This record gives sequence, C-alpha cells and structure tokens, in this order.
Amino acid sequence: MTISILSLHTYPVKSCGSITHTQIGVSATGLAHDREWVVIDADGHFLTQRVHPRMALIQPALDATALFLNAPEMPTLRISLRSPEAQRPAVPLKIWNSPTLGQDEGELAGRWFSDYLGLPCRLYRTHPEARRIVDPRRVTEWRARNAVPEIFPEEHLVGFADGFPFLIANQASLDDLNARLLARGQEAVNMARFRPNIVIQGLEAYEEDYVSSLQVGPLTLALVKRCPRCPVPNVDPQTGEVGAEPMATLQSYRSFESGVLFGVNAVIAGTQPASVLSVGDRLVAELDI
Repeated sequence: MTISILSLHTYPVKSCGSITHTQIGVSATGLAHDREWVVIDADGHFLTQRVHPRMALIQPALDATALFLNAPEMPTLRISLRSPEAQRPAVPLKIWNSPTLGQDEGELAGRWFSDYLGLPCRLYRTHPEARRIVDPRRVTEWRARNAVPEIFPEEHLVGFADGFPFLIANQASLDDLNARLLARGQEAVNMARFRPNIVIQGLEAYEEDYVSSLQVGPLTLALVKRCPRCPVPNVDPQTGEVGAEPMATLQSYRSFESGVLFGVNAVIAGTQPASVLSVGDRLVAELDI
C-alpha cells in the first residue's frame, strides 16, 4: 500500500490546542509556527497539560498577521506575528534541562493567561537568536546506522517542543489501540490525544518503530527516536477532563525500557525556502536494519 500523509497538525502555543492543515510550510525547526510560544510561570517553569489540563481548551487560529487564542469565558487574545521595530530582550528559558531564549509577549498576554489558568504567568515567543539543539546523541546514533546524505546536518534546532521538531504518528497504530480499548469496554480515542505533527497511513500497526527515514520530495525525515509518552494522552482535548485511558491500555502492551511508546520523533534534512508538506503527499520509507 502507498504510504502517504493523512493529516498535518501544529500547536502554536506549547500544550494548548491544535490547528489542522491541508498544506503547511516546513523548516528545520518544524512545521510553521509549531510550538513557537510557551507559557512560563513566576518561577520560570513552562506550563503543560500534565499539570494544567485546561490548557487543552485554549484554541489557536492563525492568519497572515496574527495568532488568535480563544478559551472558555475569555475574550479573544490577538498576538501580532510582526516583529517589533526594536527587538525585544532575549530572556533565558529552559524546556526541561535544555536552555533556549524567549521574548516576552507583553502585559496583555500575561494577564490573559494568568486569568485563565489562575496563576501568574507570561507568554513567550521563540527569540530569533535562540539556538536550542536536539539531543545530539540521537542524531549521532541515527547517522551511524544510515547512509547520511550530504545535506544532513549534525546539529538540528528545535523551538519549544519537548525535544524534537517533528512527531510522526501512524493511523494504523491508533486503529490497533482503539480495537484494544473497545475490547476492554473503553471508548475509542482520536489521534488528537497524542498531539502529532504528521499522521501517516499505509504502514502496518507500529511498523513506524522500524522505519529509519521517510522521503517526501526533496525532504528527508529522519526518525531518530521512538516517543515515550507522558500522561497527556489521558487529557480529553475536547473537555480538558483527565481519565485513565488510553495510557492504561497502551501501557499493557507497549511498555519498553525507554517508556510507553507511541509515535516517533524526527528531524529533517533537505529543506528549501519554499518547502511545504501537504495532505496526500506520498512518502518513501527506508527501513531501519
């Protein structure tokens, strides 16, 4: 069966809602505007649905000029995409133990998130000077196993995503999980629970575990790390409510030394200024042997 892109998704504000695309620009740091903003509390810690599941109800939208955020009982927040005339100060931030730089989006955005989440916090955008690097060990291991194209760099940048610029998920794997959930008397879940960037079809369930790379036109997606899951998939993105599933079922058969695995983290090579990905794009898979 032909392997292709089934759907494309971005999450402009880390751990908030998603936008689904039929076509989107792509760069070395990920899909356009993906995890470009992050919410930081007064102690300098970034906020996620792990502790604040109501973040799932913050719904983003984008046009050519601005990011718009909506949430229950809150006015619409508009964040301009234009760079300020004077570059904002670079503020040191950390995503886990990985240092990066952000730029504060100002008092209005800070008050909006503080009011909604019920604690003092600020909204930061990735600073133009930020150079956060993905785990070099994973890239080195991938390069050692593969014939490395000349355009494949040793260092790969990432914005405010947990660790890698792309998360790829396989629809057949979700179908298998849902069959197991239904057999246990639980409700099926949709792919939004797992917050992927690229959903693919045409592979067997969990066959993505054994794919080394996906070629789409001039782009190479290097699948460098299977993704261990935190409890976020237990947050219903429609209600913000937290349950035991689907992680309880997933844990029963997808537990490995590195964690409960679903999806694969990736980096990219071969991007050009006008690179885009589109739903329906065909992919050529190289197996990891």
